[in-house]
Amino acid sequence: MNIAVLPSLAPPPSGYVADPERPILAVASTVAGGLRVAWHSHPRGQMLYTVSGVLRVISRSGAWIVPPRQMVWVPPAMEHEVIAADSVTLHALYVEPARAADLPAECRVMNVPPLLHQLILRAAELGHDYEAEGPARRLMEVILDQLGELQPAALHLPMARDKRLQRVINGLMQAPADGRGLEQWAEVAGASARTLARLFVKETGLTFSEWRKRLRLLEAIDRLGRGQRITRVAQELGYDSASAFIAMFRRTLGAPPSRYFPRDERRG
Repeated sequence: MNIAVLPSLAPPPSGYVADPERPILAVASTVAGGLRVAWHSHPRGQMLYTVSGVLRVISRSGAWIVPPRQMVWVPPAMEHEVIAADSVTLHALYVEPARAADLPAECRVMNVPPLLHQLILRAAELGHDYEAEGPARRLMEVILDQLGELQPAALHLPMARDKRLQRVINGLMQAPADGRGLEQWAEVAGASARTLARLFVKETGLTFSEWRKRLRLLEAIDRLGRGQRITRVAQELGYDSASAFIAMFRRTLGAPPSRYFPRDERRG
């Protein structure tokens, strides 16, 4: 993905509105041809919910992929970047900092149940000028309750600070299908395979194998969101077959790719 060709957008002003009487400000938008909102932060926390398309959110500690009907949480004042490689329709909820205290302190992708989906759509219709005391305010309070109960999804790719480990990570991110083991990566990294294995667990919380599988999953979601077929994605990311890829996808996310990308049910 070449982010240099994506339209560059300024951070939306909603994230900077100081108004404790309006705990959530909701915005709906559709962007054709992809987007990039470069590194920024804002006082309000941010929930980005994708109705269609795929988002990639990057912070200093990791990267998160957001497929359709899932949501990513970005805490208040956290520096981050938002990227969509293709057209995307999304809803953003901006949460007043004081009301974000009960939400996670780190970025997190979360599953969105049907009730919350409908509440988000309604919140976007209300705009920013709803009455501080009234039905709209009560709706926002219900949304806050729902946000606090969301379950995380395994769509986070943790990064590393160690320079040796970064060489391996950068190499794999450039070529996710690379099948080399740690013994082969050791020469690139300038560290032994044993050291690299220890560093992966220490700095990312995942083994080398688990980290590479997570990378391939996130890359697959991004490619499926851009319309690539399952068979092509599976082949280009190093899976033996489309069925092996689908099985991995189901094990990790609890559903096959067709749940998130219905058009990709065709494997040809």
